[in-house]
Amino acid sequence: MKDISRIDAVVVGSGPNGLAAALEIARAGFSVTVLEAHEEFGGGTRSAELTLPGFVHDVCSAVHPLAPDSAALAKLPLADHGLQWVHPAAPLAHPFDDGRAAVLYRSISETAATLGSDGDRYLHFMSRLVSLWPDVSRDILAPPHVPRHPRNLASFASSAVRSATGLAKSLFRGSLARGLFAGLSAHSFLPLDTPASAAFGMVLGVLGHAAGWPFPRGGSRRISDSMISLLRTLGGHMVGNVSIESLQQLPAAKMIILNLTPRQIVSLAGKRLPWCYRKQLEHYRYGPGVFKIDWALDGPIPWRARECRLAGTVHVGGTMEEIAAGEAEVSSGIYPERPFVLVAQQSLFDDSRAPRGKHTGWAYCHVPHNSSADMTERIEQQVERFAPGFRKLILARHTRTATDFERYNPNCIGGDITGGLQNLRQMLVRPALKLVPYATPLDGVYICSSSTPPGGGVHGLCGYYAAQAAIKKLKADLTV
Repeated sequence: MKDISRIDAVVVGSGPNGLAAALEIARAGFSVTVLEAHEEFGGGTRSAELTLPGFVHDVCSAVHPLAPDSAALAKLPLADHGLQWVHPAAPLAHPFDDGRAAVLYRSISETAATLGSDGDRYLHFMSRLVSLWPDVSRDILAPPHVPRHPRNLASFASSAVRSATGLAKSLFRGSLARGLFAGLSAHSFLPLDTPASAAFGMVLGVLGHAAGWPFPRGGSRRISDSMISLLRTLGGHMVGNVSIESLQQLPAAKMIILNLTPRQIVSLAGKRLPWCYRKQLEHYRYGPGVFKIDWALDGPIPWRARECRLAGTVHVGGTMEEIAAGEAEVSSGIYPERPFVLVAQQSLFDDSRAPRGKHTGWAYCHVPHNSSADMTERIEQQVERFAPGFRKLILARHTRTATDFERYNPNCIGGDITGGLQNLRQMLVRPALKLVPYATPLDGVYICSSSTPPGGGVHGLCGYYAAQAAIKKLKADLTV
């Protein structure tokens, strides 16, 4: 390993949060080195030819609603380092068995036009949320603080704290709007009758209108590639193939930033952590896992509802009732016969993803925590249900179970790709009850993974705020 005995900061883990932390530290004028256990950098933003030569698949994250306008990423000149966002004609489509589809367009009115008799209700509800978002997002996507816009936040939160099914039933009468909102809310990994599950549907819906659901041209790896390229121009260093099993392996840097989950931190720090804090980390809860498939396809997915061919993401699950039943089964340790499936079809809009005339497909469904079950048959049946003839197009597939995900990326405990259960309690207290949630009781040691606010997703905000907390404390100590 390169001599890193004389640096200001060490970041463990090269996912987007670790890289965001390193960039914030480097921009503040401190020296920083990022250590990564894997040979390849990027964490959840990696891409690879998983099926056949020439087919580029996103290994974990694929579509990134929170990234382009993130406070951690938007101000960085990542375009100068190769990052180019692709915006499909529609962020999302949601097909139904009768051949219709609800479509989330950037335009709220165009979206409302796909929702039948609920169009006006959707237009009114979502227009209000989108108008609140510029103020509310600064309070939601941040660590605990005194709200900057308390009245707007209270207005938003009054709906967000409700269950997804409860809010959808109170707002909408028809299956189209209810199904659309249920699919958005299912990104929470929670049963849809759980308090605050509606928050995910609201935020993702607003982002679809306010920012889109884009993905990087060439694969999600372009996010980490561009961040690493910028970091190196700022003097930062990257070191791969370094497995850290104890904090004692790390140099005596002024700031140690851990892009790790609570379970890993307990393992690294052991009894150095005070008993009360260690117990909080030990009791931190992880959520359901995912089973993922990548397909090499002989053509585009033949959706019965042609509007689905305009969307980068397709939610496959049918009605709200069906999605809610499946998500409840997952949380109870049961494998749904008809799982809710998230499908991304990047090659429709990015010709760098597959050879000419061919296409890629990316999909996953939720499964019970720590599952080793193969859901290939059930996922493909669901896609075939809404896209007859789909299976005939499959040239090759690559699958990854929940337990495979943890082996590939130890941050995905039990296949949980969100850094921990995102229920109301762990949205408010993540990962432990502390005024500065990123700071551990160990001097100079901080957590920056998605187990800290604001939680899962590719946005870099956990790392960004952890780095700011570390820099603030270091500067305060230096002035004493």
